[in-house]
Amino acid sequence: MKRIYIIEDEMPIARLMQVYLQRAGYEVNWNDGNQDPVQTFLSWRPDLVLLDLMLPDHDGLDILEQIRQYNSCPVIIITARGTVPDKLQGLAQGADDYIAKPFDPEEVLARVQAVLRRSSYLAEADTIRLGTLTIDFSAQNVLLGKEPVSLMPRDWQLLAFMARHPNQCFSRDQLLDQVWGMDFDGGDRAVDTAVKRLRKSLQQWPGTEGEITTIRGMGYSLRVY
Repeated sequence: MKRIYIIEDEMPIARLMQVYLQRAGYEVNWNDGNQDPVQTFLSWRPDLVLLDLMLPDHDGLDILEQIRQYNSCPVIIITARGTVPDKLQGLAQGADDYIAKPFDPEEVLARVQAVLRRSSYLAEADTIRLGTLTIDFSAQNVLLGKEPVSLMPRDWQLLAFMARHPNQCFSRDQLLDQVWGMDFDGGDRAVDTAVKRLRKSLQQWPGTEGEITTIRGMGYSLRVY
């Protein structure tokens, strides 16, 4: 049974989501913000988080940032802050989806199911196709159309990691930990260098399908369109 963790201080909204999710067969845990949201996240280990941004004692984006430091658990933001800049900021910091209040609970359920399906596919698939870009994890090779893309081993590892987590922003430190390893002592500029090489290797990948973007002050993201 998949676990859904709701971080929401408004009880009527939390209860409404809880009822719909439980009816759909999910196990649900609700945190109104009085308990430490991140500690509960770490101890309960949910499959997906529904996160309000406007909590009385916490900043939702700070919670999202802390979650991203630990793993890539899918996070859907549900908030009254529904302007385009708010949405772009939430997605840039690693949210998988963004829903503005007021909302239809059926839509929330549909979004949850869609994000979980996508996350399961990306985690388990041996091959991922992003438009004309094909990434074969078993063979550790990359094709653009039918043409092979030659990558250095580290660049392959970086692309493989980011392809498993599309549309999420990772800081240099996070990429160093996940791709280079905790014991790497070469400095975070190694990430910039690898990204530059990777972009050059993928320069024929149509920008309408995807790209490796720089999120100023935050890090890098493999955007898929």
